[in-house]
Amino acid sequence: MKIDFAASEQSTLGLEWEIALVDAQGGELAPRANDVLTNVSGSHPEVMNNGEHPHIKGELLLNTVELVTGICHTVSEGTADLRRNLNILREAAHPLGLDLLSAGTHPFSPPGDQAVTDKARYAKLIDRTRWWGSQMLIYGVHVHVGLDHVAKAMPVLDGLVNYFPHFQALSASSPFWNGEDTGYASQRALMFQQLPTAGLPFHFADWAGYEAYVEDMFTTGVIDTTSEIRWDVRPVAPLGTIEMRICDGMSTLEEIGAIAALTQCLVDDFSTTLDNGGAIPTMPPWHIQENKWRAARYGLDAIIILDAAGRERPVTVDIVELLNKMEPVAARLGCANELADVEKIIAKGAGYQRQRAVADAHEGDLHAVVRGLVAEMAAN
Repeated sequence: MKIDFAASEQSTLGLEWEIALVDAQGGELAPRANDVLTNVSGSHPEVMNNGEHPHIKGELLLNTVELVTGICHTVSEGTADLRRNLNILREAAHPLGLDLLSAGTHPFSPPGDQAVTDKARYAKLIDRTRWWGSQMLIYGVHVHVGLDHVAKAMPVLDGLVNYFPHFQALSASSPFWNGEDTGYASQRALMFQQLPTAGLPFHFADWAGYEAYVEDMFTTGVIDTTSEIRWDVRPVAPLGTIEMRICDGMSTLEEIGAIAALTQCLVDDFSTTLDNGGAIPTMPPWHIQENKWRAARYGLDAIIILDAAGRERPVTVDIVELLNKMEPVAARLGCANELADVEKIIAKGAGYQRQRAVADAHEGDLHAVVRGLVAEMAAN
């Protein structure tokens, strides 16, 4: 099966931010996306395309709206795009008595009670996946980075998977689920992988191997479109990008910018290695799987496996070393300030740590956690 990989400028950037709509009084999730999107279209008719805003879109659940940037060359351009459309979303939501929230999960709203958007592809997903599909009350941040040649797609995918625990630990923000502390930094990471074709990607030696996999998925009826391959890191052939989907939802544009900078720098560094005739090392799949679990469970306290030899190190120590290595790349890409913000996440605590601190300060009251998340969003 031939899959054309679109022409893309190396290291261009696109960001996607899933945002929850919550009742401003009680903090529960509110299935009001259609009303919000109607307000958006009424306020900005000049940009609508077939009834849809190009950068503010609906999602699987009616409590969710997604912000999607255009093609950006710098991280600052990407976060400015998100901020601009966040303000539009806020103006559309507040008159409806709604606040905005972004985290890997909502702390207490019941997953099974959430209304699904009325679209055929979502109905098909829920019908096929049944109980697990109805549990997908999760939110993430996705980062696309452009690749200038299809031959880079699979090696760069492998390279990003090596850094799965780094991204997961930094972004983890889903310790609570249906009103309960799970003991995990990221409940979202383990929940999302229950869907068919979700979770860690497979390793392919080249693009032809990926094409053969996709053909088999079509032949056996597993998927109808390549977008139904929901891996944590995946190629997006129509856009000519690699998409990093590891991260939980994050409340601040500073955090999103930091994650975007780290992603862009790594992909650009991998690309340079390949241009110079080098190779990107891979890890045994059982090490990758273990690292995912450790980061989901322990977050920034995780001890991760570094390589096929089984060496280990605290993830925070490895992140700092990685940042030092990426500094020249960030300077060239114009994202040095955003890359430096990664250390701020470690210093102030990732989302899961901040949520637990709020809960502890309010005797376990998860409504206080929601208020804290809403306040973080409002400060953007």
